[in-house]
Amino acid sequence: MYTFILIIYFFMRILLTDLKFPEGPCFDRNGDIWLVEKEGGNLVKISNSITQRFDVGGAPNGIAIDSQNIVWFCDSRQNNIRTFDPLSKSTTTIVDQLNGEILKMPNDLIFDRSGNLIFTCPGDSLDDNTGYICCLSADQKLTKIHTGMYYPNGLTLSLDETRLYVAETGTHKIWQFDWNAAERKVANQTLFAETGGPVGPDGITLDEEENLYVAVYGSGKIKTWDKSGKRLGSIDTIGQNPTNCAIDPSGLRGLIITETEKGILLQQPLDQIHKRHNATNTEV
Repeated sequence: MYTFILIIYFFMRILLTDLKFPEGPCFDRNGDIWLVEKEGGNLVKISNSITQRFDVGGAPNGIAIDSQNIVWFCDSRQNNIRTFDPLSKSTTTIVDQLNGEILKMPNDLIFDRSGNLIFTCPGDSLDDNTGYICCLSADQKLTKIHTGMYYPNGLTLSLDETRLYVAETGTHKIWQFDWNAAERKVANQTLFAETGGPVGPDGITLDEEENLYVAVYGSGKIKTWDKSGKRLGSIDTIGQNPTNCAIDPSGLRGLIITETEKGILLQQPLDQIHKRHNATNTEV
């Protein structure tokens, strides 16, 4: 069992330490925080300052939580999408093949309001352009919706769900697509931002003003852009390898960040981020 740790680092707080490659932070319907230990094969839950971990095996990565509070996660070692039921503590494999082929190391995933599950399958190489994006419909129909990508990674939807943002780690780019939920299709791929960084963008999320937060692996920063693609600034992450970030929908706990060099979970109040955005529009 983990001990819940609270360390204040200026305005940033370290919530957990000694994590084994943390990834995929997410909030459930009760406001509890979930994340994974990719190298430990665990899901981790923080509820009322009590931390629990659940051994699910494999290499869990991205997390999304459905309307029934079931945890869906990518397993990049077992090449599948699985679910975890917090009540029964059981896992179920939902999908592991597409047209008879094993999925290409699923990485991150997100639900839209229609119940479609969109997820990335990058493989294991930043230089291989055979990565792709899939959509699993609410009635369990799996389709490949975009191909030819260099390690597609984190993804998120605009607030009105008409646009899909995808981080392409291998090219250091964030792409924007039109998203058609009814037809489960993307169109009109355009460049939204170039992130730089020694490795590239990993997980991404949006706040209520549609500012985009990008965990740039290897840079020690969460970099931010407004909805027009204008660079806003950066948030230091103590360690050099932030993997993902999520915003508390209740507005209480701000931005949650997973970082792997130090093996930590961080919390940054959003009001401090917005003050920095308002104080400067220069790139960091």
